Amino acid sequence: MSGVTTKMQITRQSEYAIRTIIELANAAKGELVTTKTISQHQEIPEVFLKKTIQLLTNAGLITTQRGTKGGVRLAVPAMDIFIADIITAVEGKLAINVCLSTVYECPNKSVCRVRDILGRAQAAMLAELSRESIADLVTLRAEKC
Repeated sequence: MSGVTTKMQITRQSEYAIRTIIELANAAKGELVTTKTISQHQEIPEVFLKKTIQLLTNAGLITTQRGTKGGVRLAVPAMDIFIADIITAVEGKLAINVCLSTVYECPNKSVCRVRDILGRAQAAMLAELSRESIADLVTLRAEKC
């Protein structure tokens, strides 16, 4: 079991990634937003933000453009991005227990009763994190303001 990790807690980097995507979703369609602007608006350290942006870019959720008029923008419409997508981009495939991880073959898999319960809990969590798109969140926030 050594070397296999699972994460139940959403890390600060995932939180930063969610806030970054929301910031970009609030920008005019196709508008490039500088990392400095995101950093200031979302109170994310710029050095940490750059690492987060790299992960989001690798996942295909955002694109970057270099240069004096460069910046970051969504690569996918906000209505097609969900919290589960963002967390997966940063953390990798989510598993609430090592027995549900795709990289671990549990020797008790065929007889374990707890695995089924954990599997249902994981499916419910992923369903909830995939229920509302980032566009939905942005719209809800705008309506409340």
